[in-house]
Amino acid sequence: MDEMYLLNVEGVKKKILHGGRGELPQFKDGSKLTFHFQTLKDNFERTVIDDSRQAGIPMEIIVGKLFKIEVWETLLTSMRIGEVAEFWCDAVHTGMYALVSKGMRRIAEGRDPLEGQKHRCGMGNMFDYHSTGYADLDELQRAPQPLIFIMELFKVDDPSSYKRDTWAMSKEEKLSAVPVLHREGNRLVLLKRYQEAAAKYQEAVICLRNVQAKEKPWAEDWLSLEHLITPLVLNYCQCQLELGEYYEVLEHTTDLLQKDNENVKAYFKRAKAHAAVWNEAEARDDFLRVAQLDPSLAAAVKKELRLLGERMREKRVEDRQRYQGLFQQPQLQG
Repeated sequence: MDEMYLLNVEGVKKKILHGGRGELPQFKDGSKLTFHFQTLKDNFERTVIDDSRQAGIPMEIIVGKLFKIEVWETLLTSMRIGEVAEFWCDAVHTGMYALVSKGMRRIAEGRDPLEGQKHRCGMGNMFDYHSTGYADLDELQRAPQPLIFIMELFKVDDPSSYKRDTWAMSKEEKLSAVPVLHREGNRLVLLKRYQEAAAKYQEAVICLRNVQAKEKPWAEDWLSLEHLITPLVLNYCQCQLELGEYYEVLEHTTDLLQKDNENVKAYFKRAKAHAAVWNEAEARDDFLRVAQLDPSLAAAVKKELRLLGERMREKRVEDRQRYQGLFQQPQLQG
């Protein structure tokens, strides 16, 4: 078919190589587009730079989530399912391609795509590197140039039809997911499936932290989110206690207590973790703090202190026996 310019997009030309089927899909914010692509130089040889089919990994982008090569969303949302099209894109649209390609290549090689990067936006990272580690990409990074993308769109998933990663959710979707994850975590705890329950609580915390990161620290909205996060972290810590991950419990409960030094549940869980790793003095201090803050728990604290004392006495006896065995000289047989 004849080459044509895409409407309202300067520096882009499209040629349909194989017509798709049906009507143009509804591309909603949050829709997941799955496609294969080939990237070529705009030279006489049409040198191939990347080919997702050779890498064996189809590409996915989420509509409305500002993929680094923003024009790709424009290209793909002009296509029907099953369509194969060739797009010529001017250099103004291809400046970020080297960084995107670098990440995709590392994934195909089984490496971390963010290895060695500083936590910055893509443009900031561009100035941090002298080399991408790939000579052809270094050339593109030094001198962005027009590129040709051959794309085949073979799947469009509605936002409600797949489980999206947290980063791909809107603020409203993240907030709506939290109570669902909380309930599912509680259900798994009743079944004693602590590892799975911890993952649900953790996912809910991540949703809330992502929303909270956009609020001013200690402002009203930030604090409201913190109040939602705290019980989820405590539930997560309870699961980690059951799984024997005591040092992780110490880390998270200490973090909670730095924000609220009257959190009884955080003291109690930290005390249990200290006791489990033989930190007797720290465990006693935390248990006593629990009783001070909530006198109704005095009986429970008394029981825990008694158990702690018994365990420490048993440990001291075992340690003495072990050391005696180490230093005891074997007797000579006469």
